[in-house]
Amino acid sequence: MAQEAQNKSSRSRERLSKLIREGGELLTVEHAARILDVNNDEAAKTMARWRNQGWLSRVKRGVYVAVPVEAVSAERALEDAWVLIPELFGPAYVGGWSAAEHWDLTEQIFRDICVFSARPVAKRQQVMHNIPFVVTHAAPEQHFGTKPVWKKEQKILVSDPAKTIVDMLSNPWTGGGIQHVTDCLKQFFKSAHFNADQLVEYAAKLANGAVFKRLGFLTSQTLGENHPLIAACEARLTKGNAQLDPTHKGDRLITHWRLFVPSGLSFKGGTE
Repeated sequence: MAQEAQNKSSRSRERLSKLIREGGELLTVEHAARILDVNNDEAAKTMARWRNQGWLSRVKRGVYVAVPVEAVSAERALEDAWVLIPELFGPAYVGGWSAAEHWDLTEQIFRDICVFSARPVAKRQQVMHNIPFVVTHAAPEQHFGTKPVWKKEQKILVSDPAKTIVDMLSNPWTGGGIQHVTDCLKQFFKSAHFNADQLVEYAAKLANGAVFKRLGFLTSQTLGENHPLIAACEARLTKGNAQLDPTHKGDRLITHWRLFVPSGLSFKGGTE
């Protein structure tokens, strides 16, 4: 009986090693069924058993990661949390403050990972495997201007520098608030990434009139009133007034840009 149990345990370890070796860092029931040549029900039961034995850690229903032998707890952080994004939120891309960090547009470090997902988003803040994500819904037609990044042989999409800026101008909270968005924009202007034509193209494609109002105003504060980007924004102004930051209601109207700006923020004066 002892020999039979030992053989069974050895076969189980071999199957687990095969799954981890061929499945990569993020393991799903579907992956396991294909790799182990079993049906989904049997794969699910096997993975649940390995989880109970401490070899796998559950991220969400049907999704697991392997626990290394040296781990003191199954609730470990992934070596690179971005590998979770395609499975958890795809079609999706990394954007906002997380993309700004990736492209060196900010020195600020955020714990949460900012994700734009085409899936319906019931809960903006989500914690998966002890990793905090902030998820924003973005319709499929808004998933442009991305670059592939490879993590552990997993392809993850991240918004390119210009799309990162446009997304943050469209929803300033995805950039950590308008003051931080302004800092990222200034760094973008100074960097090799700066391409005014691409910025205008992306902003027009996003079809949010507030983007040109915010971009025009902030550009005038940074690059001066005579920069060509100013004229491009002026030519695309939509009717109505917008808030510079919807979460920080402005108390003065910059009529030229049809923009309400909070007086407490550190911007130069403008035409009232």
